[in-house]
This record gives sequence, structure tokens and C-alpha cells, in this order.
Amino acid sequence: MAENVRYRLPLNALRAFEASARHLSFTRAGMELNVTQAAVSQQVRALEEQLGLELFIRLPRGLALTDEGLALLPVVSRSFDQIESLLQQFEDGHYHEVLNVSVVGTFAIGWLLPRLSRFSERYPYIDLRIMTHNNVVNLAGEGADFAIRFGEGLWPLVENTPLFSAPHTVLCAEKIARKLKNPIDLQNFPLMRSYRKDEWDKWFLAANVEPWRVKGPVFDSSRLMVEAALLMEGIAIAPSCMFEQELSAGSLVQPFDISVTLGGYWLSRLKSKPMTPAMAIFQQWLLEESNNGNGL
Repeated sequence: MAENVRYRLPLNALRAFEASARHLSFTRAGMELNVTQAAVSQQVRALEEQLGLELFIRLPRGLALTDEGLALLPVVSRSFDQIESLLQQFEDGHYHEVLNVSVVGTFAIGWLLPRLSRFSERYPYIDLRIMTHNNVVNLAGEGADFAIRFGEGLWPLVENTPLFSAPHTVLCAEKIARKLKNPIDLQNFPLMRSYRKDEWDKWFLAANVEPWRVKGPVFDSSRLMVEAALLMEGIAIAPSCMFEQELSAGSLVQPFDISVTLGGYWLSRLKSKPMTPAMAIFQQWLLEESNNGNGL
């Protein structure tokens, strides 16, 4: 019986109710819907009769929602918002599929953004929405279709696809690099650190120098770390492939040809989330770009 009532509910009456409930006025609802106050009132009255209850308390000046009206309003409003959002995805005779991607900030700025124009030109009907994080992301909680992050690909409950390795090396300003003749000279400058505590120790090992205790500031973003090194006349350890533009421009210098592999960039998605057409396209494009090398 309830299903029959649901299917008989007219959309015009529901729209009249929703507008009236927002404005608490049949007159203002009519102005919004471009109909008369009487037409709105009649639509709402018909809906109330069909439901067998009152949705509004008619006051001398305006309206007040009954408990039933208060219960119905958020459901109706959310439904109309969802319909409107979906209809907006149909444009020029094409369906625009939304794709939400959560990306670690360093990767977003240093690798993804310079390539996004190629994706947009190739797939104009995929509306890509980029959110940034600092390697901590909740795919389900954030409503993301994909996450791109740095590590060893061991995150649970997700399918992790490798993109490429990102060796870490020493990066600094040119005036600092001129003072670095040997790796041991790093002791004379502030060394920036990330939350991964073994980065400098592994680089020291690769450089054949005895490790020392690093006391520099700790950052949760390689991008932020490098910016801090430039401002503080210090030295960062970061993936050079994420700073190709700065290295090419000379604003950043790699003083030693010594790198250490600490992980790579991965594309993650929930195992429980079905792959949509837009997700499949983006994953394939990302893998193609990755296989073509890190150059722009």
C-alpha cells in the first residue's frame, strides 16, 4: 500500500512543498516557481490530502512546519538536489561522469597538475575533482574514487596499483650547493625531515658517511619541506622527480648524484568499490603517463 502512495506522489506538489517549507511562505514559493500563490497552496493541499496529514500550520503571517513536514523536508530537499546534480551532468548531449581523486600534495603539484590539460583534452566529459592529502586518506570517508599516495603499497582493504618509483635525494638552493663539496658537509646546514624517520640514515648509508642525529624541522609534505629548505637556507631530502620544473629552472639544485629508493607512488581504490567507466579511463591514462616516463 505504501508503495502505491509513493508512486502516486506528484513531483509538482513535492516541489511546491519544498519551496514553501524553505520560505515558510506560499507567496515567496510561488515567486520562486513562477506560479501564483494560489497554485502553490493548492498543490500543497493536494499533497496533504493524498498523505492524509497536514504538513504546515497556517498562521496569520506565514507558515510553520508540522512534525510531519519537518520529517519530510530534508528527504525531499536531498532528493531534488540529487536529481539536479545528476541532470547537470548531462550537457551537450553527453553524460559528464564525476571522478573524485584524493592525491598527496607533492604528487599533485609536481606531477599530476602539469599533465591534467592532456587528460581534459582527451576526456572532456569526465569531471575530475582533485582533493589533496598528506599521505593519510580515508577513501570511504572522503568519498574518493581513487587515492594517490607514497609508500610501499601495503595499505589494507584497497587495491594498490604501482605507478612509479620515486628515489629521494638531497635538494637545496644553488648558493647552498656551492658550499657542499662532500656529503659530510651537510653537517653545517639545517636538514629538513619528514615523518619517515629513516630517510636521512638511508641516504647517509648510500653516501658512505657515518650517520649523525638529524634535528631539523619535521614536515608531512615533501613540497613543504623543500620550500622550507629554500627559505631557511637548509637542505631537504625529497623525490627529485617531483621537482623537475624547479631543477630545470635552477631554483633548486641536486648537489650530489646520490639517491635512495624509499618507496613509490601508488594508485589505490577500495576493493569493495566497483570500477566505473571514468575510473577505468583515469587509471589507464595514469598508467600510460607513468610508463612514458616522468618528463613532461
